[in-house]
Amino acid sequence: MIALDPPKLAHFWAQLLGGHRVVVDGEVWVEVPEYSRLDFLKVPESKTAKNRLHLDIAVSNVESATSEALGLGASQANDVYSGDRRQVLRDPEGNEFCLLPPDLS
Repeated sequence: MIALDPPKLAHFWAQLLGGHRVVVDGEVWVEVPEYSRLDFLKVPESKTAKNRLHLDIAVSNVESATSEALGLGASQANDVYSGDRRQVLRDPEGNEFCLLPPDLS
């Protein structure tokens, strides 16, 4: 993932996915057993267009996972999708991702 602040964004994703953030010699990544590894690369500009990568995360309860994500710093993205089968959110830097119930994953 690209980020203005890779350590901070990696911290959010580590908490959300239940992994742990690793910082070695300026490189930042999150290790998550189910996903392997997410790398975070620094860029000088904020997100201005649609994501190049969109994560769909299967959760057992979309409502509670949404509350948890919002508590970690995510925001709702009802302008992208406002139905009731999934929840689209944005991470703290504006990257969209979905929380999906088991029957959609």
